[in-house]
Amino acid sequence: MTISDPVGDMFARIRNAQQRNHADVLIPASKFKKFVLDAMEREGFIVGYEIVQNEKDTFKNLKVILKYVHGNPVINEINRVSKPGRRIYTRFDSLPRVQNGLGVAIISTSFGILTDNEAREKKVGGEIICNIS
Repeated sequence: MTISDPVGDMFARIRNAQQRNHADVLIPASKFKKFVLDAMEREGFIVGYEIVQNEKDTFKNLKVILKYVHGNPVINEINRVSKPGRRIYTRFDSLPRVQNGLGVAIISTSFGILTDNEAREKKVGGEIICNIS
């Protein structure tokens, strides 16, 4: 089965797992997803991730370890902004502030996957992948 939006599927899996208070979630692996998870880990939204592969499966999976504080998930909202049907690009000086700086926007730039604060520091714009708060 092919998925038309693999990154959106990753966010849905994370959202669903946190609603059910799961400790971790398995996601089909890709380099782009690893870079997005790296940005989420740098900002403290997840504990981490590891690459796992079952003996039966030929494909690798990412085991994302979710983060909770006092039993509540750290990620309140995770919204996909740029979708396969409509890409959203922005310059560095017009990058969005998610919940007045309490949240994070993840941007795909020519320097790699960066958070909105890192993109402002490097003065580089790009495609807005998602908003996390």
